[in-house]
Amino acid sequence: MILVLSSATVIPLTRGQSKPEAGAPPALSSATREKVVRYIRQRFGVPDNVQLILGPLRKTYAADFYESTVTVDDGKKKTEQILLISRDSRFLIMGGFIDLKQNTNAEMVRALRETFKVPDTTKLSVGTFHASAAPDFQQGSLVADDGKTKQDPHTLLLSKDGRHLIMGEIFDLGVDLQAHALRTISLRNEPYQGPVNAPVTIVEYADLECPTCAKMHEFIENDLLPRYPGKIRVVFKEFPLAMHDWSLIAAIGCQCAYQLNPTSYVPLRSAIFRSQMGINITNVRDMVLNYGEQAGADRVKLAACLDSKASMPRIEADLKEAKAVHVDRTPTAFVNGKMLIGLPSNEDYYRAVDEVLHAGK
Repeated sequence: MILVLSSATVIPLTRGQSKPEAGAPPALSSATREKVVRYIRQRFGVPDNVQLILGPLRKTYAADFYESTVTVDDGKKKTEQILLISRDSRFLIMGGFIDLKQNTNAEMVRALRETFKVPDTTKLSVGTFHASAAPDFQQGSLVADDGKTKQDPHTLLLSKDGRHLIMGEIFDLGVDLQAHALRTISLRNEPYQGPVNAPVTIVEYADLECPTCAKMHEFIENDLLPRYPGKIRVVFKEFPLAMHDWSLIAAIGCQCAYQLNPTSYVPLRSAIFRSQMGINITNVRDMVLNYGEQAGADRVKLAACLDSKASMPRIEADLKEAKAVHVDRTPTAFVNGKMLIGLPSNEDYYRAVDEVLHAGK
């Protein structure tokens, strides 16, 4: 499948060296360095204990951008990612950098397939390019179709000279992503666990068929909430992945249970995660109905809601909101707006919670 810049880690990618212009570019100011590092942490959920080091600036083929690298050091290994920073420090570009032999769709498809090891059975289609936020680049899209799962289009950036392709995005460094998340994420009429007036709110986007999500749910219930009694409210959002065959049905069932009896939602969700290995596409309906009934939902009404997909608008709203706050994998959590992806370690969540609690003193 297509390799996309991961939201959990920065993926090292290499490309041919661009021809440098005469004269050395200026050194990055400490303020710009701090802004870039802060944005990368916020956008890709990089934990505070992982060190990010920006390299020196280099001139490149894009007149309004400098090229640099960010080194990611988690104490065990170091990886490097190429990036572009606009000369006015407004924009950041990250992704997979590819040099093209010629400016044609066929060459783009060939280069993308070769770079990201996409099998011949997956069809790649490059869309029409148009102006982007940065004059040095035109923006297009790439659609990958393997005939099984539907994928969202990937953003492509094409340099003005038509010889350099980036599978990545243009990020606005002026946006405070934590503040954006706090403004965007809805907390009203959503299933939750813990006191509504808790000083820490964790919003979790999860897929009920995702093994890491099951571990995350166990961690929240058995570790995080008991460690901070009365201090945390967890708000649950649905993010069923297209690659999973029964997660959407289970999500519909959970949201139906919430509509029928809000107190049944968390027990049903917990039961599904505990029984994840025994659930499949043929028995998921019965499992949801059995666990839902045990949790306190009316079985007949739950079945009617599940079969009619009456709760689907709630899931669609969660998915739309997730896209707006850049969620693209599960589990993704926001601790008072601060993004954490996956379950990197218990300590990452302890630090995030402690940071909020200490700031409130």
